[in-house]
Amino acid sequence: MIRVIDVEQGLIVFLNGTSSSGKTSISMELKNQKEIPFHHLSVDEFFHNYNQFMDNTYPDVEPTRELEDHVVSDILFDPIVSLYYATIKLFSEMGLNVIVDTVINNDKWFNDFYDLLSDHPILFVGVHCSKEELTRREQSRGDRAIGLAHSQFDSIYAYDEYDLEVNTEELSSAEGADKILSYMKSDQEYSAFKKLNRRD
Repeated sequence: MIRVIDVEQGLIVFLNGTSSSGKTSISMELKNQKEIPFHHLSVDEFFHNYNQFMDNTYPDVEPTRELEDHVVSDILFDPIVSLYYATIKLFSEMGLNVIVDTVINNDKWFNDFYDLLSDHPILFVGVHCSKEELTRREQSRGDRAIGLAHSQFDSIYAYDEYDLEVNTEELSSAEGADKILSYMKSDQEYSAFKKLNRRD
């Protein structure tokens, strides 16, 4: 029998891992299984949808001045991430189970997530693999800058406690998803995220 966490709020499964660690593959396995319904919310899709909106709505817009990439990032990234977090909260408030697929690698984004969602039911899952394997995956994928995962590694894995940890070198995506589902069916608590503190 599935343990009911809160009749009002849906469960948030927060997969914490670097780029290329295997979060999206596990998310797809969780989403596609039939036992427990999940909605996959990926921050990449939010950025993709915004870019698609701009391309479709303003196809002929021509800037009158050039902006460096970091300036565009500074203007857009925080608002889009805030909308992403708000959507996670909305889904949970509607009683929908959510898989969070993102990289929170700075203090502001972590604090915003913590402030908005720490009073919601969160299963905090560490998704791990070695730096060597991350590099191999980046090279194999071809759509990620080599070294991106390494640059995120220390900040992403700064936590010393999770509800559950999954090593994607040792387990397939399906096995990782099964491990998460088994935890959900157990009597163990979802308490690790609530023990964290805001970052200074």
